[in-house]
Amino acid sequence: MHEQILDLLRSGETDAALQQARVAASATPDDAGAQRMLALALQQAGDDAAARAAIERAIELAPDDPEAHFDLAALLFAERRQDAAQAALGRSIALDPNQFDAYLIQAQLALGRGDLDEAERQRKLAARVDDEHPHLAAIDGMLALRRGDGERAQVILATALQRTPDDPQLLYALGFAYLQLGHLAFAEQAFRKVIERVPAAVNLHALVADLLRQQGRPADAAEAMAPLLADPAKATPGLARLAGELELEANRPQAAIAHLRQALAGKPDDPRVLRAALEAWRRLGDADDARATLDAALATTRESRDLWQARLALEAPGSAGAGEVIERWLSAMPVSVEAHELRMADRILRNDVAGANETAAKILELEPGRYSAELRLFQDLLERDPAAAVARCESLLPQAQDTQSRARIEAWLALAHDRAGQPVQAVSLWQSLHAAQSGQRIAPWTASAARENWPEPGTIDAQSPRTTLLWGAPGSGVERVAGLLAGMLPALRSDRFGPRPPKDPFQRFAAIGELQDGTLAPEQLVSRWREALGERGLPDGQIIDWLPYWDNLLLLALRPHLPSTQLLVVLRDPRDMLLDWLAFGAPLPLALTSATEAARWMSSVLAQVADLHDADLHPHHLLRVDESLDDGIALARQLGEALPANLPIPPKEIGPARFPTGHWRDYRDALADAFALLAPVAVRLGYPAD
Repeated sequence: MHEQILDLLRSGETDAALQQARVAASATPDDAGAQRMLALALQQAGDDAAARAAIERAIELAPDDPEAHFDLAALLFAERRQDAAQAALGRSIALDPNQFDAYLIQAQLALGRGDLDEAERQRKLAARVDDEHPHLAAIDGMLALRRGDGERAQVILATALQRTPDDPQLLYALGFAYLQLGHLAFAEQAFRKVIERVPAAVNLHALVADLLRQQGRPADAAEAMAPLLADPAKATPGLARLAGELELEANRPQAAIAHLRQALAGKPDDPRVLRAALEAWRRLGDADDARATLDAALATTRESRDLWQARLALEAPGSAGAGEVIERWLSAMPVSVEAHELRMADRILRNDVAGANETAAKILELEPGRYSAELRLFQDLLERDPAAAVARCESLLPQAQDTQSRARIEAWLALAHDRAGQPVQAVSLWQSLHAAQSGQRIAPWTASAARENWPEPGTIDAQSPRTTLLWGAPGSGVERVAGLLAGMLPALRSDRFGPRPPKDPFQRFAAIGELQDGTLAPEQLVSRWREALGERGLPDGQIIDWLPYWDNLLLLALRPHLPSTQLLVVLRDPRDMLLDWLAFGAPLPLALTSATEAARWMSSVLAQVADLHDADLHPHHLLRVDESLDDGIALARQLGEALPANLPIPPKEIGPARFPTGHWRDYRDALADAFALLAPVAVRLGYPAD
């Protein structure tokens, strides 16, 4: 609806835009975005006072949202008379269409609705009346800001301030220019000067506090909030929440919970308030106070999903307390699918299979086809009666609503065929599922040719930080190893598999060819890797770096320039790895067109591991997890010896069980050609030929 309102404003249909904005603001009174749209519509309708009230309401709801403050700035700039601006950043003036003020206000209205060309046109009309007026610079600066040119905005506004150094409107705009450029300290100072000159601009205190927080000064930020919190009319739940978060960042949980109680009183179902309050109670070790406070809130706000979730978070999963909270939740919200799902999970933790299945059936009554319930009933059949699991999946396939749902059911069906002793059918389904997705996946890298000549190892510096490179081919279970280490060692980095991976050659398959043809020098690979460590939160260089690929050509860089780095290769019988890749996929979504082609590629990649091991080309450890992948305690023991490191004892169960070791033998006929390709490298790596 927000976009529809903006479209109406741009086309000049102010009355229709205002009507829609009022409906949106009334339907979602706690939505800061809806209040912003209402402010823009009111401003264009000429009701500046109501527009100011709406945008200030938006800031109350989202006090640390720079966009809301930016909109308030645009509105205040429209109230351009200096005497009024000094008192309250201006009030609306009586408009005369033939005066400078009229053009200036029209330019601000156009800025507010995002019509930059119209704003520039109105600015030119204003300049015909008074081309020396400093507030033209405010328009120019804001135009530059809206177009993403913060540097030009800064120059324009700073120059104008040399002529009128105390002008709050110019200071306001300059603060946003600094903010866009990331100059947080300068932005803070600009907004502080506005507050000094216009004490009534109290909403800026929250923006200054957020800038201080971003500079790593949460205690100062909390103090900056004090003027707002001291005024009951301004101390909204949003401000109290922000103050509580700041106190938490300053590690003052007692002060934080005082503010967060106030926020909870006004908005007991605000998920951000609840998260902060739970953290404050955790640090204080006061679970009793947390239970009492949230129970009191639930007495008046019984149908809040977020509030019930927060209350449940105070109980140990599977405990009597957790079960009691879930039942209270269901009593208050009997048709809540989420609450029923939590009851189902609770029953599973208590080994109440019948109760879990009964709850799953209830979920499917409330929402036919719900994934969690269908999965629960499928898993139960898979354990008790694989043939019945096959039949159930086949009955669900015609009901699939879309391609994704059908693929999920076919994956279940393949597992049911596996459990029912039908490998041919399982392989057929797995291959078709991979083939259907191959176009959206990454083509595997091509392994380099074996070589005999390697650079001499560099001198090992005993004082250099410990570095481990972790890698495993698809199906090795490397993701489980990385997940276990992530909870034990802060040096583990899995960011190469996330949305913001480091931009170094270890991230690019193309680096293999670049090393081979000389377009990437070995020392460049290492220097670029080191340069990225600071951005990854590892300035001292100590890291366990989970790599997306491995090729022995990387040794051209590692041997001379990182001689002490250890490569940790996670390994299983290659035939079990291929089967695992077919059935469960891999953390790196590589295209798998057929089992035979996948085996051919895997053989070439693992042959490099065998070469590395046979010739001891670099410090490395083959972490054989055939017997330990489903056993957290055994896996941690292996990792402790390999790294070496003194690791804590994890839970024995660390994830869903994979196929047992040697399961590939059940597929020796269905995957005969693929396994024949893998047999030689399996033997080289120490596994039996059959």
